[in-house]
Amino acid sequence: MIALIQAGGAGTRLKSITGDSLPKPMVLINGKPILEHQIDSLKASDVKDIVIVISKNGGPIENYFGDGTKFGVRISYIKEEEPLGTAGALSLFKKRFNEDFILLFGDLMLDIDFTRFVAFHKEKKAMISAFAHPNSHPFDSDLLLSDSDDRITGVDSKHNVRDYYYENLVNAGVYVVSKEVLSSVPSPIKMDFEKDVLSLYVKKGEAYAYRSSEYVKDCGTPERYLSVNEDSKNGIVSMKNLRNKQRCIFLDRDGTINKFGDFVTSSDKLFLNPDAAKAIKLINESSYIAICVTNQPVVARGETTFEELKNIHNKMEDLLGKEGAYLNDLFFCPHHPDKGFPGEVKELKIDCDCRKPKIGMLLKAQKRYNIDFSKSWMIGDTKQDVQTGINAGCQTVLLTCGDPHPEKKFKEAQETFTSSSLYDAISTILNAK
Repeated sequence: MIALIQAGGAGTRLKSITGDSLPKPMVLINGKPILEHQIDSLKASDVKDIVIVISKNGGPIENYFGDGTKFGVRISYIKEEEPLGTAGALSLFKKRFNEDFILLFGDLMLDIDFTRFVAFHKEKKAMISAFAHPNSHPFDSDLLLSDSDDRITGVDSKHNVRDYYYENLVNAGVYVVSKEVLSSVPSPIKMDFEKDVLSLYVKKGEAYAYRSSEYVKDCGTPERYLSVNEDSKNGIVSMKNLRNKQRCIFLDRDGTINKFGDFVTSSDKLFLNPDAAKAIKLINESSYIAICVTNQPVVARGETTFEELKNIHNKMEDLLGKEGAYLNDLFFCPHHPDKGFPGEVKELKIDCDCRKPKIGMLLKAQKRYNIDFSKSWMIGDTKQDVQTGINAGCQTVLLTCGDPHPEKKFKEAQETFTSSSLYDAISTILNAK
């Protein structure tokens, strides 16, 4: 597959670092230009044909990379005489190529297994697949709305008045695009890819969100640049690539992330534990990923609906996001084996393979994120959570700050250690040699 990199932006927010003449994609991260990091990531997935869109001030890019020979790839250029936005140059690309392609923007520091991404695109038979992930500031980000099949159903603009709870799922600015999409940019006029192209295929139901924990961050401000530079130096950027086995901290929900109490059947009953966001932020800043796995029999018992459960989880993500923390993903089991509840949903009253201490939810996470259970942890406030971790081959932590009766079931399960708070538990894990 070919890659098209948009590298013609002015980069005005980084002038204090780039000066007046250096294009933003040429700013150094850990000793190499951002653009070179992108090319290395593409090459590692055997994407070796690369087209770079440059502005009339893009000479430093062309002089540095040339035809790509010394970088082990083949590079050609499209030069914009006037700015064409993030989509206008697609019409110029169309004149040279007529094939599916990867589209990315030159100010993004990333390391992605593009092979997985492309496979997702083909599996969904998508016109556009957008790389999507949670971030630490969803409240000022454009968010993707998606259904259970990962189809994008809308874009929630950061300019909207959000008097509702929303999922922390951000469009990262990296896409796999089918060649048919090129017909939507007939001439080289200034266009915005998200507003003018992606939105068209969202309306058609032909755009999908590829959710990943891999590293993609905008280096567009001095603060973000410094943060990304540290992550690269510490090896976090490369570790997150899903070609590598991932270390995960699995988290129970009730009594672990939110306060223990009665069953949470509506969003107004969910409140975060005081240290939850601070604790999960520690995971976000480490090489681990954070995934919640939770039994929610309230759905099977008819005490809440799938729609309200989604709203509950959106509230949890919102509360975490307001404090700069996020979950990479969340898996829930809606089943319950025992019958006899008024209003129960019969088709959900089954003995499934996902209800903890069975490990179906963890196996789904493992498949999506290439997780190494032997280097991962399960944290919860009951022995049932401990047994789940043991069944998967993870190390485990039993929290003593949640359920006052943690040994109601599986009392013989032996945790790796106990902790009086989620923050202390995660700190201990991250500080272990």
